[in-house]
Amino acid sequence: MKKILILLLLISAPAFAQNWNNNIDDAKALAAKENKNIILVFSGSDWCAPCIKLDRNIWQSDEFKKESAEKWVLLKADFPKKKQNALPEAQQKHNDQLAEKYNREGYFPLVVVIDKTGKVLGKTGFKNISPKEYIELLHSMEK
Repeated sequence: MKKILILLLLISAPAFAQNWNNNIDDAKALAAKENKNIILVFSGSDWCAPCIKLDRNIWQSDEFKKESAEKWVLLKADFPKKKQNALPEAQQKHNDQLAEKYNREGYFPLVVVIDKTGKVLGKTGFKNISPKEYIELLHSMEK
């Protein structure tokens, strides 16, 4: 019985795996190929409490993982502050350019729904709601 349970977990794990891109050009190419919109997340993974809650409550939920695999291309722009979490210089420059275009106000977390060409469809932040409600919120921006 234990072996069957482990086997089922191993088989189902890839179905809920998330693939967060970290390059806008790659995300746009994939979105165009799959005819999907992009969920761009600006996060401070090691200092922003609402960012950490959003990750734990929404992004890591099975509901969101399932929906995002079918409906969206995921793109994360992280802005860690701790030295040990510093990004490579090229990635930090890329994230800074994304922020210049999509997050001039410097809000964290900021979730931007964009189409495959990079046009902004809507923006939101942390909301203390269920994954189902958050998914509905993101879909409402696509209409």
